[in-house]
Amino acid sequence: MGDAEEVHLKPLRRATRRRAEQSAGVFHGCGAEIALQADHRPLPAGIQHTQQGTPAASERAGRWLWLTAVLGLVLLVGITLLFVTGLLSYAAYNPDLSPVNDQTPDKGWLGFYLFSWPTSPYWLYRVNQGIHVVLGVVLVPVLLAKLWSVIPKLFQRPPVRSVGHGVERLSLLLLVGGAGFEFATGILNVQLHYIFPGSIYVLHFYGAWVFIGAFVVHVTFRLPRALCAVRYGRELPEAGTEEAAGLASPWPAPPTISRRGTLGMVGLGSLALFVVTAGQSVGGWWRRTALLAPHGTDPGSGPNGFQINKTAASVGIRISDIGPAWRLTVRSGGRQVVLTRDALLAMEQHEAALPVACVEGRSTPDQLWSGVRLTDLAELVGRGTDTPSALVESVQRGGSFSSVVLRDNQVRDHRSLLAVGVNGAALSRDHGYPARVIVPGAPGVHNTKWVTRITFGEPA
Repeated sequence: MGDAEEVHLKPLRRATRRRAEQSAGVFHGCGAEIALQADHRPLPAGIQHTQQGTPAASERAGRWLWLTAVLGLVLLVGITLLFVTGLLSYAAYNPDLSPVNDQTPDKGWLGFYLFSWPTSPYWLYRVNQGIHVVLGVVLVPVLLAKLWSVIPKLFQRPPVRSVGHGVERLSLLLLVGGAGFEFATGILNVQLHYIFPGSIYVLHFYGAWVFIGAFVVHVTFRLPRALCAVRYGRELPEAGTEEAAGLASPWPAPPTISRRGTLGMVGLGSLALFVVTAGQSVGGWWRRTALLAPHGTDPGSGPNGFQINKTAASVGIRISDIGPAWRLTVRSGGRQVVLTRDALLAMEQHEAALPVACVEGRSTPDQLWSGVRLTDLAELVGRGTDTPSALVESVQRGGSFSSVVLRDNQVRDHRSLLAVGVNGAALSRDHGYPARVIVPGAPGVHNTKWVTRITFGEPA
């Protein structure tokens, strides 16, 4: 026999050998041989045996495993992206800069990756948070379908068969619980329903690290099997094998929906959630399509007719706080300057087109802000060159983030303003009148409203 004939016959011989081994009770998959466990229980009426005792419906078990594997691989990609964008979202708050910015004390080495959040591109936080929130909502049908597909596996007996299996089972408990906690608190936060105990920043941050730890352990154990399932499809382990045990019935009833139908239903659910969620991150006209976004506050029309994160009334702002008696105090070291709003208007005015993006995923298109550069205010107290970080304080009495520390790169950016107007008009009360900070690339809560004091170069 020639070499060419031998090459062509090899795949045929492998396929023939594989069928023979399956008939004999051995399954080759992902580098392991799994002995088929013959099931000698009486068969229900109408069910026929094939291949030395395996049920005729065994192919359905392989299809079930294929479906579970596909859903798992989608979540592998999606959750990895969710985790990365979540880490970036946390870094955007510059929590390592000052306790004022840090809502997660005692984070220790969990903050190992933190870096100075950049001001360019100015839309970075808006895009990052939009992806994080929209993707989290879109993955909900996939997560539910995945949990539904493995429910029998969660209650298999015995619960622990070995040390390795015990570690995997523990990670599964943390994985399912962590996924439920992270998705539930995230969605509640998007809807502004703060019914959970404690701060969303603390809960979501630590919950994410617990969840991702369990996720990594689970992926380590299951990824080879998932890839194998997708590769071999319906040829995967037959009913009665160790792989199929507890995941699919030895004698499954005829399916009421196909694999394609299941994936199509999950995909349509995710697409529908995308359509009614993404508009809140895109902003503008598309916000009308964001049916799941909070709609409790109407910003009205005109120059100030764009998204409001928190109203003046919600944080206890009184008319006397922002009326004619309002003053801005600028300090550095032993120097101090006190300015009225008229004095601010008399200074050189600059403009910057910047969006406002919130942690909940809502954002505005670029708005044209006008006001005084932060570097010009620093010059008033002798810090015009090599401008340091700045503590910005508001007159608000309630709510979180009444003050913030801006990093030096944020203060020095020529687009960073103490804004007194927007889109050619004076700021409205809810948008921070008489003056608010606007910084490129910063989270919305760091664009402090109703500013009353700015301190350059002193620790907060």
